[in-house]
Amino acid sequence: MSSDGKPGADGSGPGPEQLWLPPTEPRRGRRPSFSRETITAAAVGLADAEGLEAVTMRRVAAEVGAGVMSLYSYAPDKDTLLELMVDHVSGELASPASPSGDWRTDLKNIAHLQRAHMLRHPWLPAALSTHRVPGPNTLAFLEHALAVLRPTGLDGAAKLEVFAQLTAFVAGQVAYEITQTAASRSPDRAAAEARYLAAVAADGRHPELAEALAAAGRPVDPEATFTRFLNRLVDGLDTD
Repeated sequence: MSSDGKPGADGSGPGPEQLWLPPTEPRRGRRPSFSRETITAAAVGLADAEGLEAVTMRRVAAEVGAGVMSLYSYAPDKDTLLELMVDHVSGELASPASPSGDWRTDLKNIAHLQRAHMLRHPWLPAALSTHRVPGPNTLAFLEHALAVLRPTGLDGAAKLEVFAQLTAFVAGQVAYEITQTAASRSPDRAAAEARYLAAVAADGRHPELAEALAAAGRPVDPEATFTRFLNRLVDGLDTD
């Protein structure tokens, strides 16, 4: 990547300045037939309906009625398109106008917003694992999160770490929730897993597991489970 934010020789796509900042010089030539917003929205629609694997330059071009080559002036590769998609959907994250002052409650509210957002866009947890530089919509949400953490007295780097930790937790939980939901649609698979765990618990070599499995289970409620885990995470944060 070159120092001016332009694509590097390694083919890594445009830099953050080129991708997110307004151009310093007006565009010359013909008015473009498509907008970056239109192309990004088409890619998001494909990912929502069919998963990230469906998002190819060819499929996106077909969705907007363009030639494949014409898309490369908007997004030179799929990684860049993914960056645009993440920031595009981040515009849906409506945060309160100002923090309440109760940072733990506000942080939990942020996590619940993120969970609902990722469930609307099930491809997001995977996309966030490769996400690089935040765009304007993502930055707006990050700004709110940092304001929420101001009463903690943490320094800037620690606040960024807390937000990254929270987002990673939400992404991991949502990915697991999506996987479990898909598995639950196969009763035979669920029954086989239950038989396997029962056999392991009865073999005498896993007494701790046997005791845990014998305890009364909680009702399967993904949102309640998420809230329990979230409370443990946020309530246990050390701000000293």
